[in-house]
Amino acid sequence: MAQVRINGKERELPEPISLLQLLQERGIDPRTVVVEYNYEIVPRDQYEQITLRDGDTLEIVQMTAGG
Repeated sequence: MAQVRINGKERELPEPISLLQLLQERGIDPRTVVVEYNYEIVPRDQYEQITLRDGDTLEIVQMTAGG
């Protein structure tokens, strides 16, 4: 199990998963978010390459349209 912090809240992941899998499981379209992983912005084409581990920190910011 891995304990990670997502948008300021502690979450427990039962198994290692990629950042892309996490977004998909949460119903988040990866094209509509910016992700900061351990205090660095991650390019979208690297979401699948990052495996979340114990102690990781994520900030997921979703884009919204409006005016």
